[in-house]
Amino acid sequence: MKITRQKHAKKHLGFFRNNFGVREPYQILLDGTFCQAALRGRIQLREQLPRYLMGETQLCTTRCVLKELETLGNDLYGAKLIAQKCQVRNCPHFKNAVSGSECLLSMVEEGNPHHYFVATQDQNLSMKVKKEPGVPLMFIIQNTMVLDKPSPKTIAFVKAVESGQLVSVHEKESIKHLKEEQGLVKNPEQRRRKKHKKISGPNPLSCLKKKKKAPDTQSSASEKKRKRKRIRNRSNSKVLSEKQNAEGE
Repeated sequence: MKITRQKHAKKHLGFFRNNFGVREPYQILLDGTFCQAALRGRIQLREQLPRYLMGETQLCTTRCVLKELETLGNDLYGAKLIAQKCQVRNCPHFKNAVSGSECLLSMVEEGNPHHYFVATQDQNLSMKVKKEPGVPLMFIIQNTMVLDKPSPKTIAFVKAVESGQLVSVHEKESIKHLKEEQGLVKNPEQRRRKKHKKISGPNPLSCLKKKKKAPDTQSSASEKKRKRKRIRNRSNSKVLSEKQNAEGE
């Protein structure tokens, strides 16, 4: 029985790996119901999950799940201890927490870009997760962990990609990576770098001393002529006045 379960798990993992880029370490998002079921079934998640999935795993949860377990009280104290030992992934509900099921669903929307597995016993959450293509779903039945087969929505999505009607998120990422390597698209890190203006020195033309204007020779000559005329007129007027005085005497 154990061998057949592992065969099915290997087959399902190959499907998600080839079509959606799921890879090790497998990131398993746990909610409170899965932790409680593992506690009741005495399942050692850290030891049994890597053996079942035949690869390295990371047990993860969110702040919303932890807060939900705290509010539920002592009945789920053991499940809270299991969840607290998991890695906490950042969710978009940092200020206003939501229910654990709503939080986990938001983590796998828009194509599940981080390749999360969802581990839950919540039937309502399971139905919603199956509507999101490319999300591996896990649950516990009869004290044994099970990786569910790909949902009809996931299979239909893969067929649409194969027929050329859609492009998977994994293919979009690989195409984008190839374009960045070939220089067709700028790396987002390079876009973030702001272009700083270079501090340039002073303008060399502004440092030159201003040339003194050469005096205008024509204007100075005309002024000298005017002065000479005035002096001559004054001398002539003096001579005339002296003659008139002499005649009068």
